[in-house]
Amino acid sequence: MIATPVYQHRPTPRAQRLLHTTSPSQRDRRRRYFKLVTHKAARLRRVLVPLLATGLLFSAACTNDPQRKADAFIRLDQVGYASGEVKIAALLAPRDAAGARVSVIDPSGRKVLSPTLGASRGAWNTTLRDVRPIDLSALTRPGTYRLRVDGPVTAQSPPFHIETAEHLFAPLARDSITYFQAHRDGADQVAGVWQRQAAHLADRTATVYDRPRFDAQGRMTAALTEAGGPVDVEGGWYDAGDFLKFTHTTAYALISMLTVQRDMPVEGLDTEIRHGVDWLDKMWDPDTETLYTQVGIGSGLQSADRSFLGDHDSWRLPQTDDRLAVEPGDKRYFQRYRPVFRAADPGQPLSPNLAGRVAAAFALAAQTEAATEPGRARAHLATAAQIFDLARTDDVGELVTAEPQTFYPENSWTDDLALGATELALAAQTLHDPQAAERLRQATYWAKVNADNGGDSALSVYNVSALADTELARTLAATPIPAAQIDAAGLRRDLQRRLDAGVKAAAGNPMGAAAGNGGSDYAARQLGYTATAELYEHIFKDGRYAAFATAQRNIVLGANGWGTSLVIGVGTTYPQCPHDQIATLAKIPGTDAGMVGAVVNGPNSADRVHELLTDRTPSSCAAASLEQFDRDDAHYVDDMRISANNEASIDFTATGLLAFALTAKQH
Repeated sequence: MIATPVYQHRPTPRAQRLLHTTSPSQRDRRRRYFKLVTHKAARLRRVLVPLLATGLLFSAACTNDPQRKADAFIRLDQVGYASGEVKIAALLAPRDAAGARVSVIDPSGRKVLSPTLGASRGAWNTTLRDVRPIDLSALTRPGTYRLRVDGPVTAQSPPFHIETAEHLFAPLARDSITYFQAHRDGADQVAGVWQRQAAHLADRTATVYDRPRFDAQGRMTAALTEAGGPVDVEGGWYDAGDFLKFTHTTAYALISMLTVQRDMPVEGLDTEIRHGVDWLDKMWDPDTETLYTQVGIGSGLQSADRSFLGDHDSWRLPQTDDRLAVEPGDKRYFQRYRPVFRAADPGQPLSPNLAGRVAAAFALAAQTEAATEPGRARAHLATAAQIFDLARTDDVGELVTAEPQTFYPENSWTDDLALGATELALAAQTLHDPQAAERLRQATYWAKVNADNGGDSALSVYNVSALADTELARTLAATPIPAAQIDAAGLRRDLQRRLDAGVKAAAGNPMGAAAGNGGSDYAARQLGYTATAELYEHIFKDGRYAAFATAQRNIVLGANGWGTSLVIGVGTTYPQCPHDQIATLAKIPGTDAGMVGAVVNGPNSADRVHELLTDRTPSSCAAASLEQFDRDDAHYVDDMRISANNEASIDFTATGLLAFALTAKQH
């Protein structure tokens, strides 16, 4: 990451990847460097994106009076809507828009529908004081359309499509794979626009260190202490815009990917899954019963007697780490020879969140490979069982996710054990393992414990209850089990409570967003609501949350206050300047698109964004300002420096993959 005092990998509270001040000479070199890497493509974007953002490209067609400039904005799903779903757009107007006329226009300019403008939902910000819904549900004929508003205010939408769900959203699921390919680590790279090279081959003989000590702000307080090795942890995926690798987020990403591949296969996903599973397998030593949690250290140690740089202290391409000529004690030693950390001492109980989700990932891999590679599948089942049975379930203490834990401050673990036990039962059934019935009873126990906790979270990297509930409900429907601790009805109620909480939150939001107006993991939380509602409908054949699922997806794909899709390469307006080292430094100038398929954070806390903007380091990519759409509580800036807005990650993108694949599949 950019090494400045204000940089964090992700915003508080989710990712306290604290970065320490570098020397003045380092900052001066960085400033000169960023001036050199400003590409012609970025300069072109500064011209084109403002036109798209303000609607000026379409202003001549906004009204019957071609001289009248649009003064309001229409927000909708820029990918489009499935023919039969509820379709709600929104008008953001600078004054009372009552009496405005809405028209749906086809490509020939013909009016095909005249929807009614809904009642005001209140203000968006101090300038756009009237937000009103536009119900387009009566528009079902496939085609490409625009919305036009005339009267007290004037606006025109970007084009949008009416098509089948599969036609619209299956490509988005496929696009997600591109992001994972671009973020592969190790020798196994995929040819493409990013021209990736092998990187971090020293991970094949990595040294294990004791878990570091941190202060309350997540800063290291002591040097690393060697504990073992060497271990081979080469491969896997970078977690986000940096080059760290985490068992916690990789397992979550694989759970989402494997669920998709098992139930609704996506071309090319199997190869990417194998790359991830092979690395996860390296992070487990069955002989010593040791689970490794992390490769690399985020921020370095700055102290009077000893200091070193961590991953976040340099902005670079990953292969440059392999070219460093360093010895122990050199400041960049841990950028080439990256430390590995353990979840617990060998053979000791494991943090239950990690044990549950890692077991679930291996058990899902066993299910998908059972028919074609039964030997490999049985090995994965054995690994899943061994890890799951090491889960600590009393005196749990602080959960282990990453070093420091504030990178991913998870506090939920019964959901992970419920999912792990369920996937173990499914894998055992598939492979005719005699433990299948006992694993299923165990799954009902943890599912009841989890449901009794009364949580209301939708699917996210922090909570997998939605998957645990639906997977077990489907299993119980096919295999009734005596002495089950919970039945399908109880699982359904648990999901309904989570979705009802989202529906209530969305009802109080001017754009109908369950995750509010911005914050940590914003786009991923919206997509998590979509995935949770889709899972509910797929399993229980109950469409009561279908409109809610669509509305939450719409927010991510353009129906937010800023009018931008939060998935790169998707829609008419999307992030041009991601906070991602590979996207910034490896892409060939003049090539099309960006890191297609990547889900970025999206709008975030105004204070957090403002803090990052105080960094005066020149940006190598800064797109058009969307400041006029900012609120007092939430900002969005399309600038590669602003990790709080424009950093993508494997867990964000995996949630998107699952949500889009579920949406594309017919119920």
